[in-house]
Amino acid sequence: MDQEFGVNQSLVEELYQRFKENPESVDPVWRSYFTNGGSTQAINGTRYTASELPTAADKSKKSRKRIDSFPPNAELHFATELQGRVSAMMDAFRARGHRLAALDPLGLVPKHQSNLSLEHFGLDNVGLDTVFSVGGLMGKTKLPLGEILEHLKEIYCRSIGVEFKHIDEQEIRHWLQERMESTGNHIELSREEQILILSKLTDAESFEQFLHTNYIGAKRFSLEGAESVIPLLELMIQDSAKHGVNEIVIGMAHRGRLNVLANVMEKNLTEIFAAFEDEHPELHLGRGDVKYHLGYSSDRVLANGRKVHLSLAFNPSHLEWVNPVVEGRVRAKQDRRANGSRKDVLPLLIHGDAAFAGQGVVPETLNLSRLHGYDTGGTIHLVINNQIGFTTSPDDARSTAYATDITRMLRCPIFHVNGEDPEAVAQTVRLATDFRQRFSRDVVIDMYCYRRHGHNEGDEPRFTQPLMYKAVDNHASVRTHYVTQLVEHGKITEQEAEDIVSKRRSALEKALKETRSSVVIPPEYAGDGIWKGYKGGLDHTVEDVSTAVDKRKLRELATRLCTVPQNFNLNPKIKRVLDQRREQGTEKRPLDWGGAEALAFASLVEAGHRIRITGQDCRRGTFSHRHATLFDARSGQDYTPLQHLHPNQGPFEIYDSPLSEAGVLGFEYGYSLDCPDGMVLWEAQFGDFVNSAQVIIDQFISSSEDKWKRLSALVMLLPHGFEGQGPEHSSARLERFLVLCAEDNMQVVNLTSPAQLFHCLRRQVLRPYRKPLIVMTPKSLLRHPRATSTLEELSSGEFQRTTPDPEIKQQRARRVILCSGKIYYDLVQEREKQQIEDVAIVRLEQLYPLRREELNAVLAPYGKDIEIFWVQEEPRNMGSWYFMSTHLPVLLGRSAPIHCIARPSSASPATGSMASHRLEQQWLLDGAFSTDSRDIQPGFNSF
Repeated sequence: MDQEFGVNQSLVEELYQRFKENPESVDPVWRSYFTNGGSTQAINGTRYTASELPTAADKSKKSRKRIDSFPPNAELHFATELQGRVSAMMDAFRARGHRLAALDPLGLVPKHQSNLSLEHFGLDNVGLDTVFSVGGLMGKTKLPLGEILEHLKEIYCRSIGVEFKHIDEQEIRHWLQERMESTGNHIELSREEQILILSKLTDAESFEQFLHTNYIGAKRFSLEGAESVIPLLELMIQDSAKHGVNEIVIGMAHRGRLNVLANVMEKNLTEIFAAFEDEHPELHLGRGDVKYHLGYSSDRVLANGRKVHLSLAFNPSHLEWVNPVVEGRVRAKQDRRANGSRKDVLPLLIHGDAAFAGQGVVPETLNLSRLHGYDTGGTIHLVINNQIGFTTSPDDARSTAYATDITRMLRCPIFHVNGEDPEAVAQTVRLATDFRQRFSRDVVIDMYCYRRHGHNEGDEPRFTQPLMYKAVDNHASVRTHYVTQLVEHGKITEQEAEDIVSKRRSALEKALKETRSSVVIPPEYAGDGIWKGYKGGLDHTVEDVSTAVDKRKLRELATRLCTVPQNFNLNPKIKRVLDQRREQGTEKRPLDWGGAEALAFASLVEAGHRIRITGQDCRRGTFSHRHATLFDARSGQDYTPLQHLHPNQGPFEIYDSPLSEAGVLGFEYGYSLDCPDGMVLWEAQFGDFVNSAQVIIDQFISSSEDKWKRLSALVMLLPHGFEGQGPEHSSARLERFLVLCAEDNMQVVNLTSPAQLFHCLRRQVLRPYRKPLIVMTPKSLLRHPRATSTLEELSSGEFQRTTPDPEIKQQRARRVILCSGKIYYDLVQEREKQQIEDVAIVRLEQLYPLRREELNAVLAPYGKDIEIFWVQEEPRNMGSWYFMSTHLPVLLGRSAPIHCIARPSSASPATGSMASHRLEQQWLLDGAFSTDSRDIQPGFNSF
């Protein structure tokens, strides 16, 4: 084209692309123009000037000529200008029509200002019967202006408002546009489908009203006001199944969970009612959670015979924190299928509007969606938009127009829909499901609704939202509105609608009667399916297994770990690391921490076990000790030796994570729930940063078996140790994990040697015992000349929960120092420096669970009256001391006190001064070996 068309240039270019694909798809005037090579000569010899055309700047209607049709000999620019204005209007509706959509069922929210009038585009003087090119709107190539406007309002401003113009990919925008504009953004439903929607609305409403009547005042977080969620989920399951989805994992907060359990998951009603009756407290002492937090799984067999497995993930009151857990579970399920597709397992996350906009774990999880190590093929997000938080209005809850604006970061479509229009909801479900399956991207449905009873059934929302609840009080339910609509259109009679209600109420009455006439015992975790053969419970009930590996095999693995492809250009420093590890494998050099870890991984992977490890900078390792992935110094190409050990090896995955703790740790915990036969590890960049994920630790990891009846063997590697690097680079908050320890819920270790790490990691997979493992990993010990092991210790040793002192004879000892982790080497070095021969140093490698018999076996030879000191680097109120001071006297049957050597109690873990750190460290060592109790804490003011 040799002509510039100003603001209409993009329109002409788009028409030209369509012309090249199919000349018949464009208007004859344009066809002639493009066929003639873009000539600007006048048509039929008559020329018209642009000044004869009304412009958007013209304010006086009298100065404009009324145009009812294109003059037959109009100059091309004349037609282009008008067509450009119409196209600009169409694009404006596509981009901003959602701001005028009728979304609020209560009609209280004023529509956003978005000028989409004919006058705004300079078209108010154009006849409404003037025909323009529309490029497929309602399946037409040309339509009169009046019809164009009505169709645009119907598509983009009715009960559905769509945000999609922010998406970068033209293919996606065009696909969405065609799907909506060719149908008027309506779904054609058969009578059977309409009856299905009505039945599910009835199920939802009847269930809530039944509970409200029979359990007055009981908290249940009713779905009333958002009943369209139930038919929405039902249609999503059916549509997904048609696309080949055979498993859906759902995460949601408490609002509507019981309704979803009953009417989507098809959980036995007697189990739900039994939780309300709560007649047998002895079944739940100290265990479980409230009924609207628990999870459930079921197999749904659809009418067409397809089967879909549904899993509703358990979730505490922390609302959005289940999001990464669901994503991790889905990723694990997809990986187990090993078919290369992520389309057959679907993650569905159901959010509340206030939490979706307010909680930081939401963007953390969204950011994972397109990353290679965390991709799950797209998530469908459903926001149950209550238009309010607990009592907080949107103006106080977010800085954005929509609760969903955070999802624009993903360049994904966002469908805003009025929850009181069930058929509009059905249309968004179909679009969302089709989109996810086609493009493997996230998609959002923002369903506007309200809460009939406030935050919960005991709340009084009229205190803070009087106007909203005045409208709610006078507002009929969505089911009532839909029945009226179907009756008016002759789809159903009033009696048929009432029959559906009667049938559902009868089923509820029958279930309640059955509940009250028998004892309903909730099912325990069964350990079926992939978890068969694995167990939880108490540590001492599970026998230890051999974790040793034949020395010849270790040598072979060490060689393979140091082998790279031909012509792979190693960084010279990395070449030295591999040369040293090769020498470790041939016993010319003792094993360091990184070498032992690599051999542990290699021995498990070669045996067929899956290993997945993620964390910030974990491929290299924060402290440059791992180097699991190597990079060609010239091309940057990566190579991971652990992925190339054997043709039939298990998968080894290692990913550098985004700068996230909560989202990534939640993801890996979720992954571990569906990976019992492998090892899932998360490594913190520094252990201190784990406090950013405290909710995941408290609500999921530490309480997984007790609250949720689910086993997990997640491994957390947390660099820990006081080296003078300041408060945020010293402590992994060991005390927080120990405080959470009870009922052998997890394993906490603070290891001192590479061999201990080797056996500990292998034990985690080879024992059938499945509990989280918290490892305080070292920093300075990664290269400490004393913190080494031999290949013999890997090939013939085992994990030692407690390590005795090999140097001091028991009969000569006057004192036993108990310690764990890095401080051990400082103590040994100080003992040698002072040439002390009567103080034994015993390491507690596993801080929890503690085994009485093993502790006593190590300490008994020293005698009952031996003086015992607990020595730690951490302040007295942190680290292990409080935990040990409670448990050790009982386990040892000891009445004599156990003394503590530690830094003074502090509000912060460590000093920021290296000189101060060294001074404090020396005071610890002086106190540990002092012969005068008055000098136990020299230099420290108080304890």
